[in-house]
Amino acid sequence: MKFISQFFKSFHLYKYFLVLALLNVFFSTDKIEAKTFLINDIEISTPFEINFDKNQIIEEGFIQAFNQLMLKISKSNDYTKLNKTSLNKIKSMVETFSIDDEKFINEIYYLKLNVSFNKKSIFNHLENLNIFPSIPQKKELIFIPIIIDQTTNEIKIFSDNIFYNNWNLNKKNYNLLSYILPSEDLEDYNLIRNNIGQIENFNFYEIINKYNLNDYIISIFFIEDKQVKILNKIYLDNEKKIKNLMLKNINLNNQDEINKAIAKLKAIYEDHWKQQNEINTSMKLELTISIDNSNNIKIKKLEENLLETDLIYNFYIYKFDNKNNYYNIIFNGTPDKFLKTMKNFDYEIETKNKIWVVK
Repeated sequence: MKFISQFFKSFHLYKYFLVLALLNVFFSTDKIEAKTFLINDIEISTPFEINFDKNQIIEEGFIQAFNQLMLKISKSNDYTKLNKTSLNKIKSMVETFSIDDEKFINEIYYLKLNVSFNKKSIFNHLENLNIFPSIPQKKELIFIPIIIDQTTNEIKIFSDNIFYNNWNLNKKNYNLLSYILPSEDLEDYNLIRNNIGQIENFNFYEIINKYNLNDYIISIFFIEDKQVKILNKIYLDNEKKIKNLMLKNINLNNQDEINKAIAKLKAIYEDHWKQQNEINTSMKLELTISIDNSNNIKIKKLEENLLETDLIYNFYIYKFDNKNNYYNIIFNGTPDKFLKTMKNFDYEIETKNKIWVVK
């Protein structure tokens, strides 16, 4: 009888852990697809005519949303390949879409569309085109443009500087870098003016530190006739880069040419930032981690954090027992990169054994 009693106790205990484990599986995700890329507020307008076709307008919205996404996650020299993407291919990568607003005004149809793309499908498409995408991570930085006229030795920094005045006039939704221009400050002007002879080696820290931003781009425009040599000091996410550029045959009194020059420079800076955040989708590292399954809140938080991580191609629970859930993770990067990513979410991971343990 004692044996039977112990048996039933053990059986009920086993059932308890089995139900708990099943709850963890069913209330988490059995096999989680990669999260989507969401592009909001695509606006389209077209005359309301006899051959009006709403489906065609929505498809045009898909194309615009796809193009905007590509401008966010791929470098400018890859756009030519991406322009050849067919409508059918774009539609196959659309996860969901919603019409945010539609209206008729003076026989013009207006549509505002939100489109989400399956991240895994997008990455596979880019990999087939031999394009490495980037994590679409926004960054706010201090931008200091300095004009030095080498003919007159005149220096322009603030409101007398055409790049300072025009830099933030034409912002695009797909731009990842957000530029904070310095306020007009006589002390800053004098500091730069007094160091004009060594401006290429000047560190600018005294000015940058006023804005509580770690990231910056200092662009020094050396102007001579119709040629502009640009020395760029770029510091983003603790990586420092010196980049020299040249603008030839530019008329600095022509607003269109100034706008084109600014657009070109912004594209170069965006490409630099994207390269720092590039995802090597051809590298698929398979990892196994375990987590205590007695805490559903902790499990939910882990899955949410994994979904937020663009470098994670896919993950799913591949087994469980009465103590742990075991996740298989496909990661586009190195083990060290994965551990660094998880550390940013405040996870401590024990890596002594083949199966890593989330503490």
